[in-house]
Amino acid sequence: ESDTASEISFQFNKHKKTPSIGSHSSDMASVSSVSGSVLSVYSGDFGSVDAQGTVEFALDYDEKNREFQVHVSQCKDLAVVDEKKGRSDPYVKTYLLPDKARMGKRKTSVKKRTVNPIYNEVLRYKIEKMVLLIQKLNLSVWHNDPLGRNSFLGEIEIDLASWDWSNRKLNWYPLKPRSLSAVNGVDHRGVMSLSIKYVPPGSLGKCPKNPPSGEVHIWVKDVKDLLQLRPSGVDSFVKCYVLPDTSKKSYQKTRVIKRDTNPVFNHTIVYDGFHTEDLKDACVELTVWDHEKLTNHFLGGIRLGLGTGLSYGISVDWMDSTQEEVAFWQEMMLAANEWIEGLLPLRSL
Repeated sequence: ESDTASEISFQFNKHKKTPSIGSHSSDMASVSSVSGSVLSVYSGDFGSVDAQGTVEFALDYDEKNREFQVHVSQCKDLAVVDEKKGRSDPYVKTYLLPDKARMGKRKTSVKKRTVNPIYNEVLRYKIEKMVLLIQKLNLSVWHNDPLGRNSFLGEIEIDLASWDWSNRKLNWYPLKPRSLSAVNGVDHRGVMSLSIKYVPPGSLGKCPKNPPSGEVHIWVKDVKDLLQLRPSGVDSFVKCYVLPDTSKKSYQKTRVIKRDTNPVFNHTIVYDGFHTEDLKDACVELTVWDHEKLTNHFLGGIRLGLGTGLSYGISVDWMDSTQEEVAFWQEMMLAANEWIEGLLPLRSL
C-alpha cells in the first residue's frame, strides 16, 4: 500500500511522566475561526458593488450515493450592477474550502435582467461525509458579464462541521460583503491526506503477526497546496512524534520530495507498545518542513489526539487537537483494525 515503511517500538510506561520539552501551544483559532476564502475565489471580480439582498438554499447529504447537495432556490433584492440599464445577470457559485482546487466549483445557470432570480437547481459534490465535515461551504452570488468582467454581489460561508444535518428545509440567508482582511490573513498552510489504524493487543487471534502490544499505523499519503517559500518550489518532508515522547525512539520522518508544493510521500509508520488506555493520553504530531542545508523551515502540522490538555494527568500545551483532529482520532479508537481516512488542514503549532 505504500512505497516506504518505518516501524519503531514505543513503550509508554517509560514516558508517562515526561511532558514534551520545548513544545509550543498552537493557535486553535488559526484554521477554525477565520474565513477559508482565498483570493483566487474572487478571480475575475471587476465590480465595486456593495453586497445586499438574501439567498435561499438548503443543504443535504445523500448517504446512499455519498453526495453533498446544495439546493439553490432563489435570491432577492440583489445589487444592481448596470445602473444605466438597471439590470443584473446573476448566478450562484459554490466552493468547498480549503481544498478549493480539488473539489472544484459548481455554479447555477445565469438569470438575466433580474435582481430576484429563481434557480431551483441542485449543485452536487461526490464526497465522503467524514471529508465533508472538515470543509467549509463558500456560496457566492455574481453578475455575469459577457466580457468576463464578473461582479461580486455577496457571499455566505458555512462551517459544515457545525451544520445541523437534520435541517433540510430551504432557509433565507443574508449575503455578506467579502472581508479582504480575513482573506489576506487566512492561515492556509495546505491539506494533508492520511490514514490511521489501531491494532489492539491480541486482536488478531492466533495470527503469527499478532502484536504482543497494541500498534498505531500512520499512513502519510500526500500534502496539497503547501506554502512556496522560494521560486524553485519547496523541498518538503514530514516529521512524526508520538507525544509525550520526544526521544529518538519516537522520531520518524519521510524522505524529502523536491520542488513540489503537492508532494506525494506514501510513507507508513508503525508504533507498537500501545495499550488502549494510552490512546487517551498520547498525541501523534505530524509536521511538514521545508528542507534546506542550514536550517529547516516549518510549514504546518496536525496533532491527533483527544485535545483534553492533559497527558497522564499532567497539563500539557501540545494536547490541543482541533475538532476535526479529535473526531479523526476518536473514529480510529472506535474502529479497531480498520484504516480511517482523513483530509486535515495543516495549521500553526
